[in-house]
Amino acid sequence: MTFKAKRRTNTILSILLGILCLIYIYPIVLILLNSLKEERAISTTRVFELPTAETFTCLTNYIYGIQEMDFLKSFGYSLVITVSSVVLILLCCSMCAWYITRVAGTLSKTMYYLCVFSMVVPFQMVMFTLAKTADTLKLNNPFNICIIYLGFGAGLAVFMFTGFMKSMPIEIEEAAMIDGCGPLQIFFRVVLPILKPTMISTAILETMWVWNDYLLPTLVLDIREYRTIPMAIQYFRGSYGSVEMGPMMACIIITVLPIIILYLLCQRYIIDGVVAGAVKG
Repeated sequence: MTFKAKRRTNTILSILLGILCLIYIYPIVLILLNSLKEERAISTTRVFELPTAETFTCLTNYIYGIQEMDFLKSFGYSLVITVSSVVLILLCCSMCAWYITRVAGTLSKTMYYLCVFSMVVPFQMVMFTLAKTADTLKLNNPFNICIIYLGFGAGLAVFMFTGFMKSMPIEIEEAAMIDGCGPLQIFFRVVLPILKPTMISTAILETMWVWNDYLLPTLVLDIREYRTIPMAIQYFRGSYGSVEMGPMMACIIITVLPIIILYLLCQRYIIDGVVAGAVKG
């Protein structure tokens, strides 16, 4: 392929990918615009129009949504669940992957294949049994549900950490052992710093999943006492069961904003971490 032909192909691909990006971004922009409109403008054909002086409400929908939905309480529950779950997944799964990589044997191989197999098991197959087990073991609160998320998030995390650790030279760990380091010192002082790219990419992927998850908290938590942000948005109703679209869209924007900021700040680590965890070794 000549240089001109390659350049033409790249231009066409760039245009197509640009159009695809606009298609993906359009729903978010539409929600943002409607979160700034009054209710009657959203419930009519004017939903696709830009806010005007007649329909613009500034931050009224945001203030009303936060007050009526008890948004700060739901935000706190989501934050506790997400942080505790992601920290537990990163710590336990990195240790598990280290054991699988460095200890050759039937047990380590079995653990690895079970973790990989768990990624292909549909959640619907285990959700009713899971809800009963969570009630029995008292995991049905925002402070213990992280144990359940550890089970469902372990497959991807172990797979990525194991793939990266296979490329790590064992001589570094042997040198630390000669210097008098124990297993925990080797892991936290030697292995963990090297895992930084995969650790960050895994943390981003797991955070996006846990933060936006609706089905698992709905099945496990008491929806009258504990409501995460996705649950609160789902049950956001006005008088007589009507849905107030303006405040709901405002809350959706507030919910999506932290994940977008996190992704933009750490997006360069995602590809590096995924490639390192899935290709190397």
